[in-house]
Amino acid sequence: MDVERKVVEADDDGRVRTGPRDVVVCGLAQYAILWGTMVGYTITTATSIMAVARTDCRHHRGHDAACASSGTVYMVAFGVVEVVLSQFPSLEKLTIISVVAAVMSCTYSFVGLFLSAAKLASNHGARGSLLGVKIAAGVSASTKTWHSLQALGNVAFAYTYSMLLIEIQDTVKAPPSENVTMKRASFYGISVTTIFYVSLGCIGYAAFGNAAPGNVLTGFDEPFWLVDVANIAVVVHLVGAYQVYAQPIFACYEKWLGSRWPDSAFFHHEYAVRLPGCAVRFTMCKLVLRTAFVAATTVVSLMLPFFNAVLGLLGAIAFWPLTVYFPVTMYIAQAKVAPGSRKWVALQALNVGALLVSLLAAVGSVADMVQRLGHVTIFQTQL
Repeated sequence: MDVERKVVEADDDGRVRTGPRDVVVCGLAQYAILWGTMVGYTITTATSIMAVARTDCRHHRGHDAACASSGTVYMVAFGVVEVVLSQFPSLEKLTIISVVAAVMSCTYSFVGLFLSAAKLASNHGARGSLLGVKIAAGVSASTKTWHSLQALGNVAFAYTYSMLLIEIQDTVKAPPSENVTMKRASFYGISVTTIFYVSLGCIGYAAFGNAAPGNVLTGFDEPFWLVDVANIAVVVHLVGAYQVYAQPIFACYEKWLGSRWPDSAFFHHEYAVRLPGCAVRFTMCKLVLRTAFVAATTVVSLMLPFFNAVLGLLGAIAFWPLTVYFPVTMYIAQAKVAPGSRKWVALQALNVGALLVSLLAAVGSVADMVQRLGHVTIFQTQL
């Protein structure tokens, strides 16, 4: 079944169940989180490459060596790679990208869990405390509050996958029905990831205590080859994942512009470049606008080199509208839940609670960014 037709069906169903205004709002939120994820991936990739460089440096020069490096060059290089990949059509439909992403994700996740468990065992006891960092010199009450709220956004970001559900469902074969398969996959997927994320978070904090880094892989130097493997797996994963999030945005504005100017050669005339074994076809619209879009995304990433704060803000933006409000509203309309009933009140309470979490997480993430901007230099990403 064609993805575009499924998007149209989902959009039509959303208009029937909730109304056109909600569809527009959720559509804007969806594309915002897709673009924001591209920003986060750019930052994360640079951070992982910097971690590889630092680990190798300390392995050869000693663990006390400074080995400082800037991620600016790495971000720019990543942007150049994505500009090239953006000219290849329908990359998000290639099965191999999903397979590689799954393998890479399991690789760096299990390495992080293994290294954290090994460090915890070598410490002969858990570090940290139940209430986290103590309020003292260097850690104010406001800083601790912002970081706690930002953590809510990080958790929300980990579970916000609704913007890709249509594409995922399109790959499911029937019978059984797609609805049944997706429910089962979501149940097992969320169960497994919950157990894994909670285990990694708890073991990582117990291993590092209050000095736990935002990206747990950056807290290890040895065994350097294993740390390198994990960070390289992150980079390989995100190179392809970037295009999975970018292609829907490209398709959206290119389709709109093409319909607005149907006779323009800029949008419709195709050029072909022959490469060994294949030919790449593109329009000037794709060449110019996709390049400009990726370049703008890279510039924004350079201006906001905050790993956890960016992920927390993305989670805050997407969690309530995409994961809670829109699905709950559609369910109420589809199941014809009577207003004022216990079920209706419970669902509305869930809506309000999720909105409160998103607002608090957004405030915490933005506040942390503002604080960090006073201590960092824009366009100079550092670990």
